[in-house]
Amino acid sequence: MTDDEKPIVDPLPAARAAVLDAALPDVVFDGWSEVLLRRAVAQAEIDPSLAKLAFPRGALDLAVAFHRRGDAQMVERLDTPEFEAMGFTAKITHAVRTRLEIAGPYEEAVRRAASMFALPLYAAEGARITWETADAIWNAAGDTAQDYNWYTKRLTLSGVFSSTLLYWLADTSEEKEATWRFLDRRIAGVMRFEKFKGSMRKNPLARALMLGPNAVLSKVRAPHRGRGPEGLDIGLPGSST
Repeated sequence: MTDDEKPIVDPLPAARAAVLDAALPDVVFDGWSEVLLRRAVAQAEIDPSLAKLAFPRGALDLAVAFHRRGDAQMVERLDTPEFEAMGFTAKITHAVRTRLEIAGPYEEAVRRAASMFALPLYAAEGARITWETADAIWNAAGDTAQDYNWYTKRLTLSGVFSSTLLYWLADTSEEKEATWRFLDRRIAGVMRFEKFKGSMRKNPLARALMLGPNAVLSKVRAPHRGRGPEGLDIGLPGSST
């Protein structure tokens, strides 16, 4: 193979992974800060100009990379025959639990990230990456919705994931057993809501009352896989990011 024929390798994923690996031990002390990012870039021996491309928004992108790495690892773990054989309720519950268990060794880093994304300046980005997590879970579960249900499912699961994450961070029970019971209750509520929506679609009176709204909602279609509610590319990266 000549030099002209060699595939072009994107250096950014490897740079993000190296910097994130270097940063994680110090997040507990520095939080997701510019100080942390600069130190991690130096420790990983990444060229500062390359680091600027990998993290154009600085420490914010470092925290986002941490979250997305967890999502990618979750998707990888769920790719099993056992998961495929589960029912929808079990799949969603198992996926959320898996995502939190992946975060387990980095609980303080997650706590610092949650505090960061709770700030008004970063709240939109926090909502965005939570949506990505919900989207990854529904996709892994085999969701085929293409209408407005695509949005409602992800919006509802985003709320479940956010509330369960906050409960998990405050949970001092053995092996987070209280969190898993909380999760079971929240998922049960989601599934009751999904059944309610299904029953409303089958009810003649409800269909008549919703004739106007449904005419509008019927035109709503899910974006291409990997795209968010605003049509923006939010595709999950590989496990290296």
